[in-house]
Formats: sequence, structure tokens, C-alpha cells
Amino acid sequence: MASLVSSPFTLPNTKADQLSSLSRKQYFLHSFLPKNITNLGSKSSLKVKCAMGNGLFTQTTQEVRRIVPENKQGLPTVKIVYVVLEAQYQSSLTAAVQSLNAGNRYASFQVVGYLVEELRDADTYKMFCQDLEDANIFIGSLIFVEELAIKVKEAVEKQRDRMDAVLVFPSMPEVMRLNKLGSFSMSQLGQSKSPFFQLFKRKKQSAGFADSMLKLVRTLPKVLKYLPSDKAQDARLYILSLQFWLGGSPDNLQNFVKMISGSYVPALKGEKIPYSDPVLFLDTGIWHPLAPCMYDDVKEYLNWYGTRKDANEKLKSPNAPVVGLILQRSHIVTGDESHYVAVIMELEARGAKVIPIFAGGLDFSGPVERFLIDPVTKKPFIHSAISLTGFALVGGPARQDHPRAVEALMKLDVPYIVALPLVFQTTEEWLNSTLGLHPIQVALQVALPELDGGMEPIVFAGRDPRTGKSHALHKRVEQLCTRAIRWGELKRKTKVRTLSETVRLDARTKLLNPKWYEGMLSSGYEGVREIEKRLTNTVGWSATSGQVDNWVYEEANTTFIQDKEMLERLMKTNPNSFRKLVQTFLEANGRGYWDTAEENIEKLKELYQEVEDKIEGIDR
Repeated sequence: MASLVSSPFTLPNTKADQLSSLSRKQYFLHSFLPKNITNLGSKSSLKVKCAMGNGLFTQTTQEVRRIVPENKQGLPTVKIVYVVLEAQYQSSLTAAVQSLNAGNRYASFQVVGYLVEELRDADTYKMFCQDLEDANIFIGSLIFVEELAIKVKEAVEKQRDRMDAVLVFPSMPEVMRLNKLGSFSMSQLGQSKSPFFQLFKRKKQSAGFADSMLKLVRTLPKVLKYLPSDKAQDARLYILSLQFWLGGSPDNLQNFVKMISGSYVPALKGEKIPYSDPVLFLDTGIWHPLAPCMYDDVKEYLNWYGTRKDANEKLKSPNAPVVGLILQRSHIVTGDESHYVAVIMELEARGAKVIPIFAGGLDFSGPVERFLIDPVTKKPFIHSAISLTGFALVGGPARQDHPRAVEALMKLDVPYIVALPLVFQTTEEWLNSTLGLHPIQVALQVALPELDGGMEPIVFAGRDPRTGKSHALHKRVEQLCTRAIRWGELKRKTKVRTLSETVRLDARTKLLNPKWYEGMLSSGYEGVREIEKRLTNTVGWSATSGQVDNWVYEEANTTFIQDKEMLERLMKTNPNSFRKLVQTFLEANGRGYWDTAEENIEKLKELYQEVEDKIEGIDR
């Protein structure tokens, strides 16, 4: 957790380059620090304080995502309000709307966006409700925090019937039921027996709504044949909307806005606004910033990787470590991938090959098994893995399935690091906060991934307050890549023993090894106590793991009990520890850990009584 918290600090003087100097000295493991400091006054030190604002830890507001163009031509106004979990859609949607307004055709498009976490602030939520009052279109995505989902539902529900279109993509069912597009509605989601709504029902092995939505897109022809003709068009446009949204690029989002506005905003229905079909991307696959395309076959990707002419000598080596990367598809398609590129380039510069996989839904276990494990040998292609999403492997910010994640990661069987980009804070807010990472992000991207088996959480990317785009924190990226490569090298060089192998080795080298127990006996009283403790530890292994073989107890009994000379040495040197030794043998048999002949048990009982009498005689 230490890597997640930005400690308060005081600078000793007011030099303008002081913070950059600290960065060069690596007092912080990031590189996003202000280069210039002005208006410091006459104070002798600069104190950086915690920034408290919307959502408790953030001061960003919807105003950085508000576009209100001049409407000199008196075009109809179309207002769009959107709520998303993360900010990667901000830049792409802003570019789409600005491009539409630059053409001065059809309408004047206004847009304002909210990050769902900002709605915790009372003033921001009030402004959100006011924006909805004159909105034509509402868009929501990845609204999975329950108390905030309820707030969004209550606000949108009041305006739902008045608005021209309500589009909600993978979110909690309560919010999904707000969907409205002409005659198409999801108000009966989870209740209707229609085959359309059956697609959203959670299967035991599914990852929830996100994958159900992707399934909906893939099964479009099957869906439409069950719908009445008057509803088929609206349902088709909803599915196209989902394809546009998942496509995420400025062109896709521009055509999305044109399609919904032209089809459902009354003032534009006669315009027949033209739009192009969505440009579709793979739901899951492998992506590299230098590759000519996305790959859905790991062998094709590895063939391309092996023919790269820009690779350095270390990267060409057959012994180069291979690191698997787990990425969010939405960051790739929206063009908010610079932090991913930084990690890939840093790993390759250090001589590590990469296999960067992505998924469009919230279940990454399938892509992990499909792209990172050899289907023939069942061995991993990689030596270590980093999740750059920050979320749990299955379920993301929604409902997690840790057993399914653990199952996939056990098949992968490599060190698994979970790194995280800032989601609910900008870089400056996080750096200036004495409380560190936002508590919701700590829960979603630190605590929950640990239940999967994720380790070493570190913030590796920040967020720009104006554009919402992610950027790499280079000192931290360097540390992350170093750790991933070293974990990979450890995995390759070290044969990890199973627990049963460890117990057997311990028995052979210590408890049953003549050199060891004779060495213990040479030290007298304490030596016998060490032998007794070793046997007690062995019973402890039996109790907690059941990984102790029966022969260990049999040979220990032969060595310390059946050997008359050894028995007398132990009893004479330390009768109290010898009594505990005998008692431990009896306990191992009584609890079912040691199966032996009845005569051995009878002898142990006699010995226990004998040593008991001996101790009582000594005490007198």
C-alpha cells in the first residue's frame, strides 16, 4: 500500500525548479511533477496540501467536459448528457461533437459529461439534474457502484419520458432498465420471457452484463426474428448504438450521434442525416501499437513479432523473458492508450517480449486462457503477467467472480501483478492528497484484485484534468517493468517445490537425518527439545495441509522409539521433552495422521506412563 500513498512534503526553499529536482533524485516514483512554481510570495517553504472536493478526493467537474457552441445560424439544439465510470470516452466524444459543430449542418450539438464518482458531491448532482431537464439524449456506461447507480436512476427516471432517447450500456440492471429508443425499451429487463431479454440473464459462467451485451451484438440476426416488425427498427438502432459505443473512436461516436439525433430528435426527423455503419473491432484479441492490425490468433501475432525489423538484439534472443499484458479494449479504441504504449516500449527496451491481450467485456479469464497458454502443451507462453486495467480479472468494476479468476490464473501459473491507472482523481489531485488513492479505487483496484491473486499494486498512469486522457508516470513505469521482468526471471530459474515435496525434504534433511539429530543430541537438554519440536511441526503440517506421508511417522518411530539405545538417551537427557515426543506420536495416531501397528501404539502408551513416573520421581 505504500506505493499508493503520496506523503505530504515540505520544500526547503522557493526555487522554481525545486520539484523537478526532487523528481530527478527519485524521491517520488513518478515523473508528473510541475516544472514551474509561481506566486510563492515571501514564504520560506512550499507546502503541498490535500485537495478535497467532488467525490471527497477529486475537484474535477463536468465543466471540463461541457461543449456549448455558438449557434449563429439558429440551428436546432441537441443536448447530450453522459455519465461514465472512467474518462477515456471524454476525448473521443469531445472530438466527435466538435467535428459535427464545425460543419454547421443539421444541428448545434451541446454535450456535457460526468464521471459517476463526481455525483457524490451534492452540488455536482444538482447540476446533473438541471442538465437533464433540457437534455435530448442521455448516455450511461459502466455504472456499477450501487449507491451512485440509484442516484443516476432517480435523476434520469424523472426526465425519461420527456427525453428523445435514453441509452445505457453495460451497467447495473436498475440503470439498464432506463433504456428507451422509440418503441424499444428495457423496462422489463430481467422479467420478460421474450428471447430478446433472455440474452441478458446471467449464466453461472458469464461475466455479467458486459458480456451479455457483446453476446447481443453477435446474435443480432437471431434477435430480430423474434421482434414484431414495428419494434425491429428501434431494436436494430439500439444494437447499432452499442456497436458505435464499443467502437469508441471519434468517427464511430460522430456517426452514433448523427444516427440517434436524426432518428429520434423531433426537430431533425425530416433532415435524413446520413451516417456510416460502425467500424467494428475484435471483442477480444492481441494488440500492439506497432502491429498492422489486431490479432485473434496468438500464433499469427508471434509470427509477426518474430519478423519485426525494429527489434533490438535482446528482444531477438530466444531466451528473452516474455511478459503478458492485460488491457482494456475501450482505452485502445478511443485512442486513450498512451500509458499502455509506455509500458510496452519500456519492457521491450529492457529486452522483454510482450503479448498484450484485451477484452471488450469484463471477463478477462477467457482471453488469458486463449492467448497466454499454449493449447497443445498447456504451458504458458509468458513468464509473468501484468494487468494494466487495475480491475479484478473477472467482473471488473461490476460483480466479481474470484473463483473463476483463480482457476484461470492457476492454469497460467506465473507471477501476476496488478497495476492501476488513476480513475477518479487527476494526477495533481493524487500527488497533492495526504490521503492518497481514492477509497473507491482502493476497493475496486487494490483489494478486489488481491482476492484473485494479484500482487504489488502500483499506480503507473495519471489522468489529465482537461482532456481526461491517461498518461504514463515514467518513474513508476520503470519500476513496474523491472519488477515484472525480475518476477519472470525468478519463475524461469526457480523450480518451485510443492508443499508435499517441501515436507518430505524437511523430514529427510532434519528429523530423519542422523547428522542433524546427532548434532542436536550433542548439545544435550536443548537438543532433545528441538527434536520434539520438529515432530510437533510435522503434526502441524498434517493438520493444516494433510501433505505428510505416513512413512515419515513410521521412520521417526523407528528412529526414536524402536531403537532402545536412542530411546534411553532421549529419556535420560530431557525426560520432559521426551514425554512430549511420545505424546505427539500418540496424537498423530489418534487424529488419523499416522497409521501403524497396534503394538507400536501400546509401546508408546507404556513409555508415556514410564516417563511420567520417572518425572514424578525426579520432582520428589
